[in-house]
Amino acid sequence: MEFDHTTPANQAGMAHVKALLQHIGEDPEREGLRETPKRVIKAMTEHFAGYHEDPASFLLKTFEEVAGYNDLVMVSDIELHSHCEHHMVPFVGLAHVAYIPSGRVVGLSKIARVVDAYAKRLQVQEKLTAQIANTIQEALNPQGVAVILQCQHFCMCYRGVKKPGSWTTTSKLTGVFMTNPASRLELFTLINSPKRRD
Repeated sequence: MEFDHTTPANQAGMAHVKALLQHIGEDPEREGLRETPKRVIKAMTEHFAGYHEDPASFLLKTFEEVAGYNDLVMVSDIELHSHCEHHMVPFVGLAHVAYIPSGRVVGLSKIARVVDAYAKRLQVQEKLTAQIANTIQEALNPQGVAVILQCQHFCMCYRGVKKPGSWTTTSKLTGVFMTNPASRLELFTLINSPKRRD
């Protein structure tokens, strides 16, 4: 959908960006910044598109003709881009999402769409992890779900404590991943296995 900078909401947003530019000591009327309010609001529309999506809707279409497959399905290394709700700065990393079906599987791309729909909101990594896992658990009712996020937070790397290179890992496990050590071992073995990249 084409970005319309003339809507009242976008006009108000652009005015706020202009005020922020003045707040930091800039001149929003200088040549390099004249279009910045429009660019920022357009970018924020993309960054926070998840507010206009229902993540569970991506899991409505499932497949039952899977020849009785009931072992682990994992989509790993899903690139994740989000914004921390405390400072509104990015955090980026990888999501690893697995589940063990109970007769129904979902298209693999739909898992990534669920991750994106929640990531494209103001977030806390712990909450994001739980939201992804809980949505898959409720929609598919599998034997278990595992979600592991590994992210770098710009609010920690480039401001405040300033510790670039630090990673935050969170996990949410349900069902057999909690109760069956063999399922948990398989999960972590697959996540850490080398992947061929052409």
